Amino acid sequence: MPSGDTGGVPEGDTVWLAAKRMNTALAGQTLRRGELRVPQLAATDLAGRTVSEVVPRGKHMLTRFTDGWTLRTHYRMDGSWHIYRKGAKWRGGPAFSIRAVLATDQWDCVGYRLHDVAMVRTQHEDSVVGHLGPDVLGPDWDLDEALRRLRAHPDEQIGVAILDQRNLCGPGNLYKVEGLFVCRVHPWMRVADVEDLPGLVERTRALMLANRDRPEQSTTGDLRRGRDHWVYGRKDRPCYRCSTPILRGDQGPDLQERITYWCPTCQATDAPVDPQARTGEPDHPRPLTSAT
Repeated sequence: MPSGDTGGVPEGDTVWLAAKRMNTALAGQTLRRGELRVPQLAATDLAGRTVSEVVPRGKHMLTRFTDGWTLRTHYRMDGSWHIYRKGAKWRGGPAFSIRAVLATDQWDCVGYRLHDVAMVRTQHEDSVVGHLGPDVLGPDWDLDEALRRLRAHPDEQIGVAILDQRNLCGPGNLYKVEGLFVCRVHPWMRVADVEDLPGLVERTRALMLANRDRPEQSTTGDLRRGRDHWVYGRKDRPCYRCSTPILRGDQGPDLQERITYWCPTCQATDAPVDPQARTGEPDHPRPLTSAT
């Protein structure tokens, strides 16, 4: 049965697993307590409503009620839902970080640091998630549509494009980094220069599918700490393939940069790379910070 939390920076598989556990705890149950601790919904009382289902959409959680309304919550970088047996101590953080409480006779579902909390008519869910691309872990996954959206911006850096939830939703920084490494794609290549774009998307999806039913996120197949990722979080450590030290760079628009790890040998490219890219290579500006 559901318990604990999903932990870490949320990825699509984190949200998928949390939704599965939330659905087990709440589907078909009537809420005995339902609080939304955000200013615009502070007066909303969900107690007495019956949950029909809880489903993920990328990093969004959709809690649907039988009365035709949906609670949408967004994880962003630091949100999480924690599930506790009735009477257990809540351990997800300070009380002031709680944004939602959904409780039944058996379970307390507590949302910490959630973003974009909203109540919408279920039939109007597209107003809050309709802009998203195909869900990598969704039942309606559409590779062709994801590729169409990616190829609509051929000059975008592939590492930025994979993270853009309007192209395909679900992958976060971990799976972007690991998927690019596994497919030997340089993070700063243009979308148009990626030789096997379908293969990259499907391999990234496969990595997420392999982890969606467990809290551990291993991309190497090894669950041991320190052996679970190829390059993510391994700056200056030797590449498992070629022993070249892993580099770290900052990628993305100003003020929206994401830390990117990569192997300069396994992911080398002859394609043009933005000369201003902070890749960590000797011939490019170094990252602004040095901590791993």
